[in-house]
Amino acid sequence: MRLFVAAFGLSIASLMPAAAETAKAPVQLAPHRAVYDLSLLRAGGSNGVESARGRIAMEFGGDACDGYTLKYRQVTILNSSESGANTMDVQTATYETGDGRSMHFKSTSFRQGMIKDSEVDGDAKISPEGMLNVDLKQPKKTAFGSTGETVFPTEHLKRLIEAGRRGDTTLSVRVYDGSNKGDKVYDTLGLIGRRIEPGTALATLEEPVRKDDLASLARWPITISYFEEGKGDRTPVYRISFELFENGISRDLRLDYGDFALKGELKSLDVQKPSPCQR
Repeated sequence: MRLFVAAFGLSIASLMPAAAETAKAPVQLAPHRAVYDLSLLRAGGSNGVESARGRIAMEFGGDACDGYTLKYRQVTILNSSESGANTMDVQTATYETGDGRSMHFKSTSFRQGMIKDSEVDGDAKISPEGMLNVDLKQPKKTAFGSTGETVFPTEHLKRLIEAGRRGDTTLSVRVYDGSNKGDKVYDTLGLIGRRIEPGTALATLEEPVRKDDLASLARWPITISYFEEGKGDRTPVYRISFELFENGISRDLRLDYGDFALKGELKSLDVQKPSPCQR
């Protein structure tokens, strides 16, 4: 992802001080806790999923001064007449430094409630030259590097908001998030829809959104497709859609796994007091 704002002449900038200030304003992500209820949006494919339900619970905190933390848990129950109910439980915790150069991640997956499916634990750093270096402790001790500009998830989120503010409609970037076995960097393509002005379509917003005054913020429809790095086949391995508010909170989730898709409805939201950090 390379998001550079075009330079304006002083005469143009002086005529548009508000726009100039908006472009330079740093993205301030809101610390918050959110719960999304999951249900089946689309069935089909070879896995025979006929119904689904689940929940996402997440807690995001920190700031650009002290770094960002994320605790995330997704429990999904998929039902099929052939195989019955299959429960998947993914629990993830990450810490990213405020400058976006370092990340610690740990993720554990369970199936059927009790059986540990996988565990990933490691650290990743981006050098001043842009080299990604990953040290994995789990599932096996190994290290690898990757060249080319790569960002971690929080930096990716910030750049999506910055792109939306500028009116960009696409955003392409390599992302490393430590998911799956922690051994892959993903090419991503983000599609950014038309800005939804504050106060628009209030009746469509969930009650938690209206209660926390998010309706006073701008938001954008976002779709992000994830591709395996360097593969000739450009079919995404995963696609997510959502509405992204200017403070980093999301609503109206759509999780597309290829053979089936889930939708996530925001059921509860607790927005914390913002930090005084001005970075």
